[in-house]
Amino acid sequence: MSLTKRKRSGEKEVLLENGESNNGRSNIKGDEINIAVLLFLYTLQGIPLGLAAAIPMLLQNRGITYTQQAEFSFVNWPFSVKLLWAPIVDALFWPKFGRRKTWLVPVQYLIGIVMIIMSSSITEWLGSEEQAPSMMILTISFLFLNFLAATQDIAVDGWALTMLKRCNVGHASTCNTVGQTAGFFLGYVLFLALESPYFCNKYIRTVPEDSGLVTLSSFLLFWGWVFIVTTTIVAVFKHEANDSANIKGSQVTGIKDIVNAYKQLFTIVKLPAVRTLALVLFTAKLGFCASDAVSGLKLVEAGVPREDLALLAVPLVPVQIIMPVILSKYTTGPAPLSLWLRAFPLRLLVGPLAAALVAVTPSLLGNAGPSYSYLFILMCLYIFHQTCLYCMFVAVMAFFAKVSDPAVGGTYMTLLNTVSNLGTNWPNTLALWAIDHLTYKKCSLTDLSDNKCASALETELCKNSGGTCDVRIDGFYIETIICLIAGFLWLQWGRTTINRLQRLPASAWQIGRLGR
Repeated sequence: MSLTKRKRSGEKEVLLENGESNNGRSNIKGDEINIAVLLFLYTLQGIPLGLAAAIPMLLQNRGITYTQQAEFSFVNWPFSVKLLWAPIVDALFWPKFGRRKTWLVPVQYLIGIVMIIMSSSITEWLGSEEQAPSMMILTISFLFLNFLAATQDIAVDGWALTMLKRCNVGHASTCNTVGQTAGFFLGYVLFLALESPYFCNKYIRTVPEDSGLVTLSSFLLFWGWVFIVTTTIVAVFKHEANDSANIKGSQVTGIKDIVNAYKQLFTIVKLPAVRTLALVLFTAKLGFCASDAVSGLKLVEAGVPREDLALLAVPLVPVQIIMPVILSKYTTGPAPLSLWLRAFPLRLLVGPLAAALVAVTPSLLGNAGPSYSYLFILMCLYIFHQTCLYCMFVAVMAFFAKVSDPAVGGTYMTLLNTVSNLGTNWPNTLALWAIDHLTYKKCSLTDLSDNKCASALETELCKNSGGTCDVRIDGFYIETIICLIAGFLWLQWGRTTINRLQRLPASAWQIGRLGR
């Protein structure tokens, strides 16, 4: 049915799909199914994200370069730039089918179909001892999957506003966080564990075997059919309120809405305060990129089982839930980014600590794998990193909420989040790309001592002559030093700039001032 509007006491009330008013306190009675649907849709959204995070771990010991890892890292970008096409998803739709279902249903069908198609060839794409991985096909496939997942996210975010009673809309963010985290856990942690012969033989089987319980092919096939079956159920049985009942000529109105949305974004960007904040967000994480993007891969390269690294995320889930609550008292004042600035130098120290652990890892690992003492050290480092990360995350989100103009709050917050996410992705991609270029190698053959293995031709010449390209100076350690220096240099400028931004009056962040 369509949205119904009525007036009471001079105010407008919106009756949602279940006929409830937007007044009242949170009461999930009657919304249990809707919450379950949202939770499930967000969980589905996390599956492609988790799988995209697992692929670099699978490829790390298959002979690919860090430059190729950098190319694959572009699959993480769609969620950071979804603002570019979000107005189109929000404005163009088929009213009879539903504003959000118009996009949700075909997008989820596409995700399922793509997964099923990928399952038939993914083993070949991953390569083998005789054949190199097909990095271009892998990158394009998972980039497309994440693009579809980001589009699904836009549709589900919008649907949550009308699917739940107005008094329960706040639960949508909980469904988002819990669902996407659960989906990522399934696609990353659970998949890597069940795919690993090491994990299955150690913790599940009584008789060791040479393969895990699942393969990437079977995992993709299973979730592809889950997407198709559940999308059919949602399309047939879950009806959506028609909030476009009063729209005539929906295509024309939609196009106007798209144009207005992009104009609104441009108006926000013109604010000097926003441009300065964008510069801060876009450059701040350059000092962290070596530890964030490379250290995990280096640990796998050093011999740490990738499933053990993935399982480190399990005990930290309660920490991730509790941390924002604990930190909220430090971010509710007039200067929430003060916590961000205090955590910044501590997070910079994660880089050299991670590099030191990578350096000593080969000597600490035994034939039976990592000892419990080694895993304890790794866990402590991971907790320290996550604590610093969450301090910065909660602080910056509080600042976004503080400065965003209420007149365009959703667009404002989305824009700032987009810039912040881009500020994470481009340094990580750069860090992966730079490793090979900073690494110093030399051919092991005496008569080819001048061969530095600096190009594919030199590398092939060394191998064809019976030699190996030995690493003399690992680019990871050089990059760690560069990031540490760059981070502390940035902090000298960033601290002054951030404190100045926090002192600005509220009017400096409002788009209305541009019209005066």
